[in-house]
Amino acid sequence: MKVFREQQRFTQTWLVFLLIVSTLIPFGIVINEFVKDESTMKIETLFWVMGLMLVFTVPIFFFRLITRIDEKGIHYQFLPFHFSLKTIRWNEITKAYVRIYDPIGDYGGWGLKGGALWNSKNGKAINVSGDVGIQLELTNGKKLLIGTQKKDEATRVLETYKHKILQDG
Repeated sequence: MKVFREQQRFTQTWLVFLLIVSTLIPFGIVINEFVKDESTMKIETLFWVMGLMLVFTVPIFFFRLITRIDEKGIHYQFLPFHFSLKTIRWNEITKAYVRIYDPIGDYGGWGLKGGALWNSKNGKAINVSGDVGIQLELTNGKKLLIGTQKKDEATRVLETYKHKILQDG
C-alpha cells in the first residue's frame, strides 16, 4: 500500500517581503501621525489600528494545505477554511493526473480559487505555491486541482491507484 502525504504553507520569500512591507509602511504612517505635536490620536486608537493590521496579515502564515492519497481516495484540507479532511473516493474520479498549470491565468492566483468567480471551465483550485498540481476530473463533471510540490511522488502514487479509477469509475 502506497500513501502520499504533503503539507504546504505560504512561505514564499516574495510573499513574506510583500506582507512585511505592506504592514510596516502603514505602521510607520500611523506612528508618525501619533507622535506629531498637534495629533489628536489617542493611544487606544493607535493600538486598535495596529492590532487590525496584524489581524489581517498574520493569519496567512497559519494557512496550510494538507494532501493525502491512499487506497480510499484523495484527501485534502485547506486550513483554516476546512475543519476536517475532505475525501474524494476513487469511484468519484474519472481522471487523476499531475500537470503544470498557470496559477494566475487559469485560477486567479493561489489559495481557494476558481468556480463561479473565475474561469469556471477550469474548475476549482486549492494551491499554496508553484505551478504543479494534481488535476482531478470527477464523475459529476466538476474539476479540482490540488497544488503540489512533490510532482514525481504524486505521479508515482497516482499510477499505483490508476486501476481503482478505471475499475470503479
